[in-house]
Amino acid sequence: QVQVVESGGGLVQAGGSLRLSCTTSGNTFRINVMGWYRQPPRKQRELVATLTSGGNTNYADSVKGRFTISGDNAKNTVYLQMNSLKPEDTAVYYCNADYRDYIQQADFNSWGQGTQVTVSS
Repeated sequence: QVQVVESGGGLVQAGGSLRLSCTTSGNTFRINVMGWYRQPPRKQRELVATLTSGGNTNYADSVKGRFTISGDNAKNTVYLQMNSLKPEDTAVYYCNADYRDYIQQADFNSWGQGTQVTVSS
């Protein structure tokens, strides 16, 4: 199974920036899609951004123009650069890996433990 670990959360003032990192590890796998999701207080988890193995990106309307997802294949790491942060961006941010296991020849999904992002007004 692929392990997913996020880092980079914290407290920032409105208008500030943060960069989240997500590193995957494991054996014999290939990433299909990496995604960032978030769960605001008392709300459901929602999609923030995705990055496919082919380099295609997709963003939630609420973060377009402010957030950028990117990847470093050599480091098995995906980043989420968050600029112009707003109080409504406050949430626990989760990284998700959708991957193909070469041995089992099947697709699986793994989640990280989440990292807290708090934006003060």
